[in-house]
Amino acid sequence: MIERGMIFNGEMVRAILDGRKTQTRRPVKFPVHDKNLGCELAGNELAGELSAGNYLNSAFGKQGDRIWVRETWARYNIDQDSHDMAYRATPPAGWPEGGRWRPSIHMPRWASRILLEITNIGVQRIHSISQNDAAREGLMRLPATGRYCINQGDQYFGGASHDAREVFSWLWQSIYGEESWNANPWVWVIEFKRVEGGAA
Repeated sequence: MIERGMIFNGEMVRAILDGRKTQTRRPVKFPVHDKNLGCELAGNELAGELSAGNYLNSAFGKQGDRIWVRETWARYNIDQDSHDMAYRATPPAGWPEGGRWRPSIHMPRWASRILLEITNIGVQRIHSISQNDAAREGLMRLPATGRYCINQGDQYFGGASHDAREVFSWLWQSIYGEESWNANPWVWVIEFKRVEGGAA
């Protein structure tokens, strides 16, 4: 079993904590070199290998490997023997407005509070996402209307739809840009469950 760190933004951290997010998609960085043959793999070849159970060329490991979540964080109340941790996605009561946050890229393993176990991994084109999988990317479903949104309150600004795939496309574009969505890139599809073992 291997552990790797992975960055999640505040919205997605809250979705993991709420149990709404059980999948993440990340762009495949080409070229992917086959570790057996030394040749370059196309997206459909990589997808075929993973579906056949060959995870040698997987950038994120295999079933049973773990991901520790990297998020924006801070240490405070520091003295010689102890300190408290704060996380921007869920700041503690009374956290000062101008409190100093550390970027998620600089979060060490010992500061991570969320540990995920990979339950499945694959590769697909981003436009191939299903309605169900789009919802499992952490979307919020509004109880009154059944529409999906990324954050509570988005519905008041035109940011809600009955089509989970449409809302997921907005989420993708907010992170990677509209041109990325339009290019329909190959993506890693990582399914996971939360497990005990977050360090903080």
